[in-house]
Amino acid sequence: MAAHSQDLAQLEILCKHLYEATDPAQRLQAEKALIELTESPECLSKCQLLLEQGTTSYAQLLAATCLTKLVSRVNPLPLQQRIDIRNYILNYMASCPKLEPFVIQALVHVIAKITKMGWFEVRKDKLAFREVIADVTKFLQGSVEHCMIGVMILSELTQEMNVADSTRPLSKHRRIATSFRDVCLREIFTLACTLLREVLAKPLNLQDQRQHSLVMQLLKLVLNCLSFDFIGSSADESTDDLCTVQIPTNWRSVLLDMSTLQLFFDLYHCIPPSLSPLGLSDANNYHEFCRFLARLKTNYQLGEIVMVEGYPEIIRLIANFTVTSLQHWEFAPNSVHYLLSLWQRMVASVPFVKSTEPHLMETYAPEVTKAYITSRLESVHIIVRDGLEDPLDDTGLVFQQLEQLCTVSRCEYEKTCALLVQLFDQSAQTYQELLCSPTGRNMEITVQEGRLAWLVYIVGAVIGGRLTFTCTDEQDAMDGELVYRVFQLVNLIDSRLPQSGNEKIELAMLSFFDQFRKTYIGDQLHRSSKVYVRISEVLSLTDETRVLEAFVAKVVNNLKCWGRSEPVISRTLQFLNDLSVGYAILKKLVKIDAVRFMLQNHTCEHFPFLGIDEHFRLGQAVLRCRTTFYTALTRLLLVDLGEDEDEFEVFMLPLTTTFETLTQLFSSNFKEDKAKCMLIGLSRDLRGIAFALNTKTSYTMLFDWLYPGYISILQRAIELWYHEPSCTTPILKLMAELVHNRSQRLNFEVSSPNGILLFREASKMISTYGNQILTLRNIPKDQVYPLKLKGISICFSALKAALCGNYVSFGVFQLYGDKHFDNALQAFLKMLLSVCHSDLLCYRKLSQSYYSLLECLTQDHMTFIASLEPHVVIYILTSLSEGLNALDTEISSACCASLDYVVTYLFKQLTKSSKKTLRLRQVAQEGEQLLCIMQQNPELLQQMLSILMNCIIFEDCRNQWSMSRPLLGLILLNEKYFGELRSNLISNQGPDQQQTLNACFEKLMEGVDQSLLIKNRDRFTQNVSVFKRDVTETLRISAAASNPVGTVDMMS
Repeated sequence: MAAHSQDLAQLEILCKHLYEATDPAQRLQAEKALIELTESPECLSKCQLLLEQGTTSYAQLLAATCLTKLVSRVNPLPLQQRIDIRNYILNYMASCPKLEPFVIQALVHVIAKITKMGWFEVRKDKLAFREVIADVTKFLQGSVEHCMIGVMILSELTQEMNVADSTRPLSKHRRIATSFRDVCLREIFTLACTLLREVLAKPLNLQDQRQHSLVMQLLKLVLNCLSFDFIGSSADESTDDLCTVQIPTNWRSVLLDMSTLQLFFDLYHCIPPSLSPLGLSDANNYHEFCRFLARLKTNYQLGEIVMVEGYPEIIRLIANFTVTSLQHWEFAPNSVHYLLSLWQRMVASVPFVKSTEPHLMETYAPEVTKAYITSRLESVHIIVRDGLEDPLDDTGLVFQQLEQLCTVSRCEYEKTCALLVQLFDQSAQTYQELLCSPTGRNMEITVQEGRLAWLVYIVGAVIGGRLTFTCTDEQDAMDGELVYRVFQLVNLIDSRLPQSGNEKIELAMLSFFDQFRKTYIGDQLHRSSKVYVRISEVLSLTDETRVLEAFVAKVVNNLKCWGRSEPVISRTLQFLNDLSVGYAILKKLVKIDAVRFMLQNHTCEHFPFLGIDEHFRLGQAVLRCRTTFYTALTRLLLVDLGEDEDEFEVFMLPLTTTFETLTQLFSSNFKEDKAKCMLIGLSRDLRGIAFALNTKTSYTMLFDWLYPGYISILQRAIELWYHEPSCTTPILKLMAELVHNRSQRLNFEVSSPNGILLFREASKMISTYGNQILTLRNIPKDQVYPLKLKGISICFSALKAALCGNYVSFGVFQLYGDKHFDNALQAFLKMLLSVCHSDLLCYRKLSQSYYSLLECLTQDHMTFIASLEPHVVIYILTSLSEGLNALDTEISSACCASLDYVVTYLFKQLTKSSKKTLRLRQVAQEGEQLLCIMQQNPELLQQMLSILMNCIIFEDCRNQWSMSRPLLGLILLNEKYFGELRSNLISNQGPDQQQTLNACFEKLMEGVDQSLLIKNRDRFTQNVSVFKRDVTETLRISAAASNPVGTVDMMS
């Protein structure tokens, strides 16, 4: 007894530290103690002690938390123990119904977890956890507190069934969720509606907190039922895709019963504001109502909507509501998206309406456009005056809204243009007057600059809307009226640089330029557009060449004057990069003086953002843009470069100077910061240049310039600063780009050793980095990726690019005793083994680089894989097994391909070893070690066979072809185990389904022989498609018949 009291005291101290401590160290210590508690053999007894004798609610919460962790283990507790825990909690809550709400919530979460994880488990020929509704009914017949607990259990269970657990296969989750949907969900929904009807029939005292909470829980339960992922689409609520509730057919009678819908209207009017805030002044109500309006057009065609009785009045009210909402711009700004989405879809549908009923878009769409434009302009003064958050700072939201507005604005376009011309002229005139006036009117200037920024954004958007409509010459002429005004503003703004400028206007103008480029400049676009008529009259911009000159002049001006602004520099360089794509435009650009100036003067004296003194201040955004800058410049250079090596040398002169400076620095006592800074910039610049060089001739010029002198500096930098990602990342990415045989640019002449020389340098860098990075110890968990895994991922990508480039004969290295190939592979293995399996799938870039490299190794270097130590082989095969379950199709397909190569190699080795000829037996000895490992660890391939069968039978796999390729080899290597899987699935079905499933398996292997020849594989792949279709249909019929064990996990 004394021991119990002591245990209880210690546990309650743990509770106090865990839930009440303000000291982070104390709380961290308590969290570690909690983990130890859940892993101790006495965990259950201590949880029971806390629940029964704990003196605080936190003690009960700690017990519930421990139980949740306990029942959520990957290796579950014994079935009887879980049943006992579940029954104990139900009895405990029945006897203590007045627990704190957070304790009840934690306890029902334990019940939900146990029920979901054991949904298909059987005890004494009976499903162990399916009596949930019967158990809850006992609570519903008790007091208000008991009733609320019962509702909370159903609500939590419904939500838990709908949430996928990342630690378990998605296929298993979908099978459980589908079964729960078919067996219980409709009954739960009907039960919730019945209880709500009782609320209306026998009005409860909602001033009573208990009854108030009961109604809240009932409404939450109904919402969870309707939010259930009925079809396994896992739809994102933030998108408009699949936003219809895809209910099963047997729900139709319930939802089409008008009394069900009427129930919620009645509840809305009867229950107090705390449960249902009346009116749209409540932000949540308003937001959901906007979503509801948007879904009207998502779910119905405009031609159907106009036929509804009272449509003219409905559309008038919606228009008034939209206008009022837009005018109150500060209220729920995130809801505007849904209103604009409605009008965008309505206007876009107008050309397809065949009904004679008027759609009235020409009446109301201009009102919506006007309300949006005027409300944004009117908001500027209030934002500046009160120092509020400026919507223009959230460019993502602005672009999203303008993308929708551009379609709406094209309805009755002349009205939109007239309004924009009027507002633009007013703001531009006022702005000019303020600039000419005495100083001291800075706030008014800021207001006008904000208004002009909005107008430039909007003008760009409405011009971009031309691409979505069939436009006339008159509308192009209207565009010209708007365009020339923006160009005039550009001239005015640039005339004030660099003394003063406005970042928001600059970003707006770049957005406008981009929209104009997409709409009126390009190989396929209409060259004689009327848009140029008005522009040429005012600004002498007679055609797209003159406009391109204006664009480039603005780019150069920005790069010169805005070197200290990350957003402007980044957006400017992105615009330059977009301009440099397309041969026809490139031919025109290279004739422009400003372009020639950039090609000859890309130095920090002319473009400050290239200066090394700026690096540590500007940050990574601008540094990354240096790559974009040099990619664009190199594309421009290549237009007329041809084989002119002298011109290339002139272009590379600024980088040559920097490398020479670095060479001197490395040969003396140098300043580290300066050298790092120069090296980071150089690496990013060179990567941009290398990316753009897509021909053998031009790439060879770069390689000859870089090798051998300058590349040794990069190698030295990796040795010195391997522990600094800011330095190593750009260098490693440069190497990954250099070894990438894009467009066959690395297919050097047969007399050239460049391919081998390049790989040797890549091998040196990968080996150096790989060996050095593993010396870092005790890296904090939140720093593992940036300090270690990111560099390893880039090394994997570089090695994969080199191995798959097809420009090096790797057999040469072993033939001549060159260790570079072997060193690269050994570095790969060391880096790989330093990464735990969970991290391989946790970080997407690492996953993609690793699995694509592994596919390359298993395809072309299987002898290397076969020669590895057993623990390395097991590590690699385990990673393949885990990758097969990845949600990313690209990763799972790469795993399938790698597995196919491994299985094919094993099958061939087995076949050869059975042959009697001496030569074939000698060849087979190469793979003897791998065969031995597989024989000692048969569960490796068996597990992957189970995974593939599960995916094909139970999941809607999008890469079925990829999965079918290794499956045949796995079946041939594991025929006995495959027979067990088959028997397991068939025996767990009803008598009617067993015969059908047996026939499906017979057809799967029909016409397939004991070989992995291409013809045989193709036949098997065709059989797999038929097999999946037939088995899915059989299991669906079984589930519909409510067969208690109609679905099994083949991996259990």
